[in-house]
Amino acid sequence: MAIPIELIMTLVTSFGLGLIPFAGPSTIFIATNAVLVLGITDPPTLLLIAFLIALGASLAKSIHYLVTFYASKHLSQSRQQRLNASGQKINRWAFLLLFAVATTPIPDDPVVIPLGLTKYSPYKFFIAYFSGKLILTVIGAFLGCWTGQILSEWLTPEVTIISAITLTVVFTVLLLKFDLNVIFEKITKRLKH
Repeated sequence: MAIPIELIMTLVTSFGLGLIPFAGPSTIFIATNAVLVLGITDPPTLLLIAFLIALGASLAKSIHYLVTFYASKHLSQSRQQRLNASGQKINRWAFLLLFAVATTPIPDDPVVIPLGLTKYSPYKFFIAYFSGKLILTVIGAFLGCWTGQILSEWLTPEVTIISAITLTVVFTVLLLKFDLNVIFEKITKRLKH
């Protein structure tokens, strides 16, 4: 059985975009756009697209994680000791935290990089991250199918591609321009008062 080139390109695109640190587009947008561009409507193929995008993103983010994991060996002894002490506290909740961050469209590098530095288990990292991304991409794939069915009269392949590129650029610029951590802190402070 031949693997359609569209499936390979979906995996490669997700992996390539996932390699962009701090500014890559969210996998929910990648899944939505992939389904719209490919015109997919059947549930098994939607789930396969979601799986491939989650896998590509997880493999790419694992590279970020492993770079920091191995880079921590080159830190001074005192920094390594501090990281180990922090890691013992953080790693208790790391799986849940990583899963939660992976299921949202917010940048996850602020969680991924510290987990690499504290030498969190690579296996647990991949399972938590992939599980979260799979949930997000399934939502994105079905959202793309639903959107495509509603807007099918107006969505030509050209309009879909141009819209996907435009939305990706807009969201990437927004992520680069605004510090989501600062915005999140302001919101939580307001909610506490």
